[in-house]
Amino acid sequence: MSEMISAAPVTDAPAVLRGFLPAVLAGGWTALPFDFFREGVEIHRLAEGPAAVALLRYAPGASVPRHRHTGLETIVVLEGTQSDDNGVARAGDVVFNPEGSVHSVWSEDGCVVLIHWTRPVEFVEPA
Repeated sequence: MSEMISAAPVTDAPAVLRGFLPAVLAGGWTALPFDFFREGVEIHRLAEGPAAVALLRYAPGASVPRHRHTGLETIVVLEGTQSDDNGVARAGDVVFNPEGSVHSVWSEDGCVVLIHWTRPVEFVEPA
């Protein structure tokens, strides 16, 4: 099903997401190219701009430093487990981080998440 997924970043989120979720839930993301995001975390950008959609792939033990959300962040865990200050999210879980929330993120076992930011995050702790 990976042929249904656009490998190039686009700015028209509804166009790239039409038909995307069934393919991604079926593991179609595995054929996509990922780029360096930060140590141990790779990204495949699906839609860019102030609001962004991406896939993040965490290596086992990888983390993202403490950051503040300037808008709503929505995460769907596709594989593995992702942890933050509020607990552990497993494959199939959906996490909402509201505007103003602050947390660190890590994955002990590694994971892949589909993530949507309505606005960029602000890092409050160095990498």
